[in-house]
Amino acid sequence: MSNCPACPQCQSQFTYEDRGLLVCPECAHEWSIMSSEGHSDEFVKVKDANGNDLYEGDNATLIKDLKIKGSSSVLKIGTKVKINRIVDGDHNIDCRVDKVGEMMLKSEFVKKANP
Repeated sequence: MSNCPACPQCQSQFTYEDRGLLVCPECAHEWSIMSSEGHSDEFVKVKDANGNDLYEGDNATLIKDLKIKGSSSVLKIGTKVKINRIVDGDHNIDCRVDKVGEMMLKSEFVKKANP
């Protein structure tokens, strides 16, 4: 028998791991391995430069020019970013920057934008 935990929805013991997720074949519920280890109750709170809470899916803008490490490019003030994920660490925003691509930023350099 596998060492996967029981499904949190239907309590089925037949769960399995697939690409970093745990899957229940009986009710089709999927959840992350991290949440099964007790980390789901600990949400990372991230605030922007003005003290507003940032969430996944929010839009934000840069508040200062930022040099891109390993490049001669600079991200200018007011550049729009779309927050994909909030992560725990030094660079706590995993985002998509307009005309540049995916990168990680510190939340202290962005402010929440109006939708």
